[in-house]
Amino acid sequence: MSVLAFSAADAAYWGLAIFLVLVGLATAYMLLRLGQTFERLSSFVRGTERELLPVIAKTGATVDRINYQLDKADSVTDSAVSIADSADTAVRAVSAAIARPVEKVSGLAAGVSHGVSQLLKTKSLGDAAAAAREAARRREADLRADLHDAGRTPAESERPPAQPRPVAQPKPDPWPRPHPVPKPSPAPVPPDEPAAA
Repeated sequence: MSVLAFSAADAAYWGLAIFLVLVGLATAYMLLRLGQTFERLSSFVRGTERELLPVIAKTGATVDRINYQLDKADSVTDSAVSIADSADTAVRAVSAAIARPVEKVSGLAAGVSHGVSQLLKTKSLGDAAAAAREAARRREADLRADLHDAGRTPAESERPPAQPRPVAQPKPDPWPRPHPVPKPSPAPVPPDEPAAA
């Protein structure tokens, strides 16, 4: 009877020992595989870092060049606005120079017309001369007011003030050369996986 009891307890101890050995071996295998996975992951991150940092540097340089070109375009549009203002001033000056003789000629024509009409109506040279002067004065004033108001924007829509000129910035290097980065070595093949042919 004691032989049977001893052999059952012995079998239970042996079973537990084998179970614990198998659990230890399985845990060691899983930890080994997990370590290999982490090694591959860290190798991948290092390779990505080596490849991605030069791209980020090039992107930053490209953004700097784009900003520089946008600043140049802004100064070009400011120059175009100042040229348009100068042209407007020149056109107004020429218009003012031409307008005065036109007013005089138009006033003279209106005065002659009204003077002759008054002379034919009243047969008085003094009345005709006074009518001619008054008609010429009115015609010149009307034409002056018409030319003064022509082409002007209404008072409620004032022109906005000109933008200040941008501050000149130094031109960035058009082709920055990143530091050479060595290619990463390939990840080692685990011993339990067959090598790819």
